[in-house]
Amino acid sequence: MKFKKIFIILVALFIFIQYLGTAYAASSDSGSSDNYMNLYSEAKKFVLRAKKLEEKNKIDRANKLYVKALEKLQRAYKTDRNNPDILNYLGFTLRKTGKFQEAEKYYLAGLKIKPDHNGINEYLGELYVKTGRMELAKERLAVLKNCNCEEYSELKEVIENN
Repeated sequence: MKFKKIFIILVALFIFIQYLGTAYAASSDSGSSDNYMNLYSEAKKFVLRAKKLEEKNKIDRANKLYVKALEKLQRAYKTDRNNPDILNYLGFTLRKTGKFQEAEKYYLAGLKIKPDHNGINEYLGELYVKTGRMELAKERLAVLKNCNCEEYSELKEVIENN
């Protein structure tokens, strides 16, 4: 009788451990919200490192980091297509890798969700300057005019220097 109770407890414990393992695997699935936010955070770190390399004129190394960031952002975007921050960095990394038309699509999608997003307005303005559409760049600057933010001054400087 005692052996039967121990056996039942062991079987129940085994089933419980199997359940926990399955639950943990499901929670670390590539579609989980934690995972897509981790992808976004990792991508953002790549972008920040790439920007520093660009400032040091290490363009090739910066581009490699932008490509890595882009891959992570595309995976995050599959899970959350309505996150303006993900759309902003998607546009940014695409712009930095020379894919201007694709970048513009993501920036515009982000502005549909959050029209006053400072980062998107600045970076889209920079894209417009880069592609010779100064009037559109000035429209983005006008959106940022009252934000009292560095995005305004950075875009203003880009416009004035071109």
